[in-house]
Amino acid sequence: MTHEFKNIVEEAFKAKSKGLKSVLATVVALDGSSYRKPGVRMLTLENETMVGAVSGGCVEKEVLLQSKQVFKTGASRMMTYDGRYRLGCEGVLYILLELFNLNSEFEASFFKTLKSRINFQIKSFYKKQEGVFNGIGSCVFLNDKAFSISKLKVNLKLQVFSQILKPLFKLVIIGAEHDAVELCKYAALTGWEVTVISGVSELKSIDSFPGASLLVTTTPEAINTFAIDNQTAIVLMTHNFAYDLRYLVALKNTSPNYIGLLGSVKRREDLLNQFMEYCPNISNDFLDTIHGPAGLSIGSITPQEIAVSIISEILAYTRDIKPLSLSKKTGRIHSK
Repeated sequence: MTHEFKNIVEEAFKAKSKGLKSVLATVVALDGSSYRKPGVRMLTLENETMVGAVSGGCVEKEVLLQSKQVFKTGASRMMTYDGRYRLGCEGVLYILLELFNLNSEFEASFFKTLKSRINFQIKSFYKKQEGVFNGIGSCVFLNDKAFSISKLKVNLKLQVFSQILKPLFKLVIIGAEHDAVELCKYAALTGWEVTVISGVSELKSIDSFPGASLLVTTTPEAINTFAIDNQTAIVLMTHNFAYDLRYLVALKNTSPNYIGLLGSVKRREDLLNQFMEYCPNISNDFLDTIHGPAGLSIGSITPQEIAVSIISEILAYTRDIKPLSLSKKTGRIHSK
């Protein structure tokens, strides 16, 4: 959800620069089931533009309608949406609407927090009923400093929805061939921050990789590993055995969430055998993060399908989920 909130912040400040007010809508509670869960947000602008969504598309029109009262009065308000009679989701959503009224100090601190890759917290104070109430609103906590989204004094005695947001999930693609381009596109669409590592002789530019945040031209031995943390996945796809091995050795002291190896099972075994010769004391924790061949077995053939397969495996592994067709699952779709 961090990337969704980041997009909301960016669009809110763009709107502000154009003289447009914006309203933040936050799902703070849920009775029953719904398409999305508490903590999801969207933004509505005075010109009726909507950024993001809090459902599959049905709730947003009502959010837009009720936001008009917030634009008019400036007062935060609660709305409910009963999907039992309109969506078939058997749930009631409780949504907090408030003017997005943060300043440049917040903007600088927020993007500094994202760059530093540290957690931050959002607390929303609300009542579980429709209407306008004193003290409802949200606060963003960055490095122990609180920023009130609507510039209103919140009432700490109200019900509170608290959410810890982690750093943006990052994918490091080591390789710059056509399949790397496709993986970059799909990862960016998923909301991940993408870094592409290319060789010094490949003469690639960041324009070759739609969605990439950064392109680094380097050698395995010179790669900067400081920014690799447990919110990072890495895919080795240079299509060169020696380069993949050298990069794997260079990564030996990092703690990524996932490392994917492109290629066959035999290639993986050969690569790991040689890696173990170079790094005989490597930890089991590091070895457990290595997946090869990268991706889920879903019949992928094209580079686009392979990208979907790899992203699916990363999602399943990082969320500790065993892949299963939802039609075969009993009970709730989400465990939480």
